[in-house]
Amino acid sequence: MDGLKHECGIAALYHFDETIPSRVHDGDPDQIHTLMPRMLVDLQNRGQLAAGMSTYHPDRDSLLDTYKEVGLVAEAFRMSQVAKFEKIMDDFSGRAAIGHTRYATSGPTTRAYAQPFERKHGCKWKWFAFAFNGNLANLEELRTEIESLNDYHLTRDNDTEAIMHLIALELVGPTAPDVVEVFTRLAGKFDGSYNIVFLNAMGEMIVCRDPLGLRPVCWAVEGGVFGAASESVALQNLGFQKIQSLQPGELIHVKPGSCRVHRFAPSTGTAHCFFEWVYFANVASTLDERSVYLSRTKLGRELAAQELLLDAIPDLYDGNTIICPVPDTAKAAADGMAFALKLPSLEGLMRNRYVGRTFIEAAKRGDKVRLKFTPLREVLEGKRVILVEDSIVRSTTLMNLLGFLKERGGAKEVHVRVACPPIVAPCFYGIDMSEVTQLFAPRHMKGDVPTRVEQARMAEVLGATSLAYLPLDAIARCIELPEDRLCRACITGQYPTPKGEELYQLALATATAKGGNGRAYGRVPLAVG
Repeated sequence: MDGLKHECGIAALYHFDETIPSRVHDGDPDQIHTLMPRMLVDLQNRGQLAAGMSTYHPDRDSLLDTYKEVGLVAEAFRMSQVAKFEKIMDDFSGRAAIGHTRYATSGPTTRAYAQPFERKHGCKWKWFAFAFNGNLANLEELRTEIESLNDYHLTRDNDTEAIMHLIALELVGPTAPDVVEVFTRLAGKFDGSYNIVFLNAMGEMIVCRDPLGLRPVCWAVEGGVFGAASESVALQNLGFQKIQSLQPGELIHVKPGSCRVHRFAPSTGTAHCFFEWVYFANVASTLDERSVYLSRTKLGRELAAQELLLDAIPDLYDGNTIICPVPDTAKAAADGMAFALKLPSLEGLMRNRYVGRTFIEAAKRGDKVRLKFTPLREVLEGKRVILVEDSIVRSTTLMNLLGFLKERGGAKEVHVRVACPPIVAPCFYGIDMSEVTQLFAPRHMKGDVPTRVEQARMAEVLGATSLAYLPLDAIARCIELPEDRLCRACITGQYPTPKGEELYQLALATATAKGGNGRAYGRVPLAVG
């Protein structure tokens, strides 16, 4: 709701054995790349600034080649201009492809930062392209290590370029190393979240997931075709059936005639980002064997069970109450809440889906709500509205929306229910909330759990009739994973990696030095690819 951004989505396709028929792609193996734009459209929720792909073709002069542009997937690949789209497909044909959608939390919105990154080289096994989803918390140390080498220079403020140099350094020498061993050695250097798709000019592909499994990766094989993506929906819509999650610390090595899973890094425990189920992932996806849709409906049922709901709305069942989601990510939670309470769930807000992203971003903050949403006065007027939101991060958009519901929608009351606990701490693993001074909840809370008085005060600041958050312990119940298998750092302040904890303590010390109360953080350096 508050412009929260995830870093990106990754995808991979490989027609690795043309002797085995596949329902996913039964045509020319060198045309498997034509499925990549469709995959990236299904990952558009994970990145809307740029899109691109790198392809491998053994009979092309440029064995490895990369196409990428700024914009939505359809814009970047010129999908509405048939002749231009077909030319891109002709120019970048291949039997293997990796793809990326970018939504950077830092760095400019230029083509230079779009992925995949390609490092050209005359030696085929040193020539590679890769795309990355995540954030390395120890980026500054890695940059220092790289720049300490003779005449090395980094041109971009992101961890993607640092990873490119580190991969290249592993490939130095007169003989080709085992690519699985390359990523094994790199795992010892990285602290944070990193899912990588890698393709070299030898026709070798790697798909890897970090040892904590912070970000999701799904994969499948259908006949002689291999596919992988950040979310299952991108594979399912191509016809892959036996889709499974890549386990933390595992990679898949694909080359002509072979597709094998290897463990490249030890995994002593997991830290799946709970926000994937609450907000980021496509509602149609299944991540780590947990349905996003079913998890969100359970969040809504948990909200319905909170005592504060009945206390704050004594006339809940007078026939004048409706439940309304903020589209689109809160709809499943709103429906789950409505079912539990036996109240109508109505779409009192309609999202304007055909207003361009650029047009919205160029607007003034207050006008963005008017561009993105249309309130249905016929649904809202005179009603007691329970507005279900997936989360509150900075609150600026929600404040505007609440005024919008009353002024243009005619709502009599608006009770906000948040299907997530308060966001109280920064994220160092790929979500753009590194500055807690911008977060809404910490400015109004003294402890880790908001009291009723504090929630009432927050409601007043927002302009809501009442406000209630999901309790902290409900997240694990709804996702059906133990708390110790989830990363909940942004709602607990407890980080799953040493560098994340170090950055958090640095932020606390900075706040204290500035005379803060331990919750108002200064700027923590963060560069995301």
